[in-house]
Amino acid sequence: MARALVLVMALLAASAAAQQSDPPNSLLLVAKPELSEPSFRESVVLVTQAADFSTVGVILNRPSQARHPATGATLYLGGPVMLQVVVALLRSDTTPQAPAFHVLQGVYLTMHPQNLEGLGQDGQRYRLYNGFSGWAPRQLENEIRRGGWYVLPASEELLFRRDTTGMWQELHERARGERAHAQSAMRVAVHR
Repeated sequence: MARALVLVMALLAASAAAQQSDPPNSLLLVAKPELSEPSFRESVVLVTQAADFSTVGVILNRPSQARHPATGATLYLGGPVMLQVVVALLRSDTTPQAPAFHVLQGVYLTMHPQNLEGLGQDGQRYRLYNGFSGWAPRQLENEIRRGGWYVLPASEELLFRRDTTGMWQELHERARGERAHAQSAMRVAVHR
């Protein structure tokens, strides 16, 4: 519980003053088939990093049958941490008023109630999650080093993709292909 509280505090303490021109502060984690953690089996996770190097994110490809009572939007399972908390991934032309992580240009991750009010007005793109995923400082780095995840860049199109069916398989194949291409290019360069 203490770790969850620290992650929530990090999320709430993230600067709301992120500028639209800031570079991306996110990446996608694609679970490798051998990843043994059941919460992340065949998952695609959007992650962003706080100033203290703790990492938070949401699982993109786990829609649930539940709907958000105020908006009627499908609730996705964001991760195993604090399932009672609603987290929003939103597209906004302006920086949110309350604390939020800047993910991509014009895209933010937040659980602050003030940012959740009025979602969907004016055709705003958003997705809602129950709970989130979190790692202590350097924990995720160690999981990647041990070979549990592929890492890919995030894109707005992927984050708000309407149908997430097959997302893991697609990105898993893309990551394996990019890795194989990079290894092949290294072998060619070494043998020259």
